[in-house]
Amino acid sequence: MAHILIVDDERSICELLEIIFRKDGHRVETAVSGEAAKRRLETQVFDIIVSDINMRDMSGVELLRFSREVSTEAVFILITGVPTISTAIDAVNFGADRYVIKGDKLVDELRVAVQKISESIELKKETGILRRELRRLTGLDHIIGTSSKMRQIFELIETIAPQSSRVLITGESGTGKELVARAIHENSARSKKPFITINCGAFPETLLESELFGYVKGAFTGANENRRGLFSAADGGTLFMDEIGNMSLTMQVKLYRVLQEGKVRPVGSTEEDDVDVRVIAATNKDFEKEIAEGRFREDLYYRLSVIPIHLPPLRERREDIPLLARTFLERYRKEMSKDIEGIEPKALERLEAYEWPGNVRELENTIERAVALETGRRISVEGVPERIARYYQEKRDTPASSAKEMLIPEGGIDLEKQISDIERRYLLAALECAGGVRVRAADLLKMTYRSFRHYAKKHGV
Repeated sequence: MAHILIVDDERSICELLEIIFRKDGHRVETAVSGEAAKRRLETQVFDIIVSDINMRDMSGVELLRFSREVSTEAVFILITGVPTISTAIDAVNFGADRYVIKGDKLVDELRVAVQKISESIELKKETGILRRELRRLTGLDHIIGTSSKMRQIFELIETIAPQSSRVLITGESGTGKELVARAIHENSARSKKPFITINCGAFPETLLESELFGYVKGAFTGANENRRGLFSAADGGTLFMDEIGNMSLTMQVKLYRVLQEGKVRPVGSTEEDDVDVRVIAATNKDFEKEIAEGRFREDLYYRLSVIPIHLPPLRERREDIPLLARTFLERYRKEMSKDIEGIEPKALERLEAYEWPGNVRELENTIERAVALETGRRISVEGVPERIARYYQEKRDTPASSAKEMLIPEGGIDLEKQISDIERRYLLAALECAGGVRVRAADLLKMTYRSFRHYAKKHGV
């Protein structure tokens, strides 16, 4: 919902546009002269200003110049019944964001423009608030999420980052474990020193040892020179050891010794080097099971997990899906130079319903694919991969018919959250059926327009 100022010395135009935009759910005020508009701009903040160019007391271009002095954030749309090249040039020179010609399609063109601008403003507001919060908490804005679970993660990062304690990050693949590790490093006293990463599952045992600890010339075939290991390279900084659950038992013994003594011995050397490194480890494995079955040393586990952080899978923070999807859409839209404005409600509904076994990484890949293939102005239902559409349909076709069929996880369920999700989906579905007209959507849901506005505001629709 945008705050709009309509300026036109033809009162009938002001009244018509006010009715149209109010029905679309916007806050609308009108001014029938340039001077009246200036008084409003001096005392209020508007998201969008729609002004006629040719008015009796002041031109729209003059009002545009004034608005740029007092309300630099507002989007300015100029409308005219007599377009000229000089007027268009002035409009562009003074920063008009849109230029619409009066005619039979005026209302339709303005509605499309206002809808597009409103979506852009809302995304900027959400992104701006989130980025300010994330910078305050983590110093990075790459971790996206406003859910309660993610806010707890941000607060934990803020608390532990200044310390030097080791951290063990657990969670499914694709949940953003490296981003959290980087955030911890960036907010620590070690931020000016190196942040080095290694995937422990990508190396066989012998190569992993030389990568971590280094080697001396002649230690093995091909060792033609002395080489520092990653522990030495990260001295004073942070070493992020991903997929540490894949490390062999032999290497676990050697790593435990380094963590205990703070010294590394390069392969083939008899000398030890002191190192000051904060180790942040990550895994997608169940360590209790790994320890019980003898695949991971219990003593090393306790050395690594001084501070444990568990990242929730995306299916447990579905309220973050719309923001993540819009963030990825904006990124890939710019990269591919495609004029895609948003995501259709029905397509977003399918994304929110899906389980996302690949988590945030899978969602990002899905949006990238959708942007690459989309030929329209919004990502449509057809742009949603078949597996997601099929899952959504199967879920709709198999409702629980009895209490026995209602699946409750071991950790319980947030009933209010589930009900809130259902309310939001019905709002989006009603808006889709009503072509975006809120009054009609309210009728479809058998509620008053006031109630509809309340629910829309509650759910950010």
